[in-house]
Amino acid sequence: MNDARGEPFVTPPLAAIGVARTCQLVHHEAPRQSGLGRGRDAEIEVFQGMQNALQDLGGFSHVWLLFWCHHARGRPVQVQPPRDERKRGVFATRAPQRPNPIGLSCVRLEAVEKRVLRVSDCDLLDGTPILDIKPYLPYCDSVPGAESGYVEALGGEGEDHRFWWRERGVTPPARYRGRHVGRPDRDGQVR
Repeated sequence: MNDARGEPFVTPPLAAIGVARTCQLVHHEAPRQSGLGRGRDAEIEVFQGMQNALQDLGGFSHVWLLFWCHHARGRPVQVQPPRDERKRGVFATRAPQRPNPIGLSCVRLEAVEKRVLRVSDCDLLDGTPILDIKPYLPYCDSVPGAESGYVEALGGEGEDHRFWWRERGVTPPARYRGRHVGRPDRDGQVR
């Protein structure tokens, strides 16, 4: 692929601007999406030298977090969403395993304190590298009447994640043993 000058396009390196601090250590502890009212409180620590970039952010109720899905492995072109019975093209899903494992979450901004954003309804895992932060702007970020493709037929209920070890009748991987791997409510209780 070439740029406008005909030169080969090279993706510039991405540098994290901060890190998420949450109690969610493995993906089965986090809700499938932010904005569902099931996410936990978290802190977004921006790195030294970035604190001035947070100026004026305190007046917004929500922010977009652009992040690197640091636990994602593989680059599948098709995945099976948790509530679905079949595989879908990865670009028609929100799966973290994708050609470029970049995630996007809209979270409630509770406070800005020096280099720390206190947020709620967060679906990120502890240690998630933050690539960018942008304010949520209702006039251009909300699309009334938007269609959701095949997802509309799936319904909203069901597990947030696919428990593949249960489906296969095997012991869960060591990283999941002894952890709560259900759907946590706002109080952190697994239901």
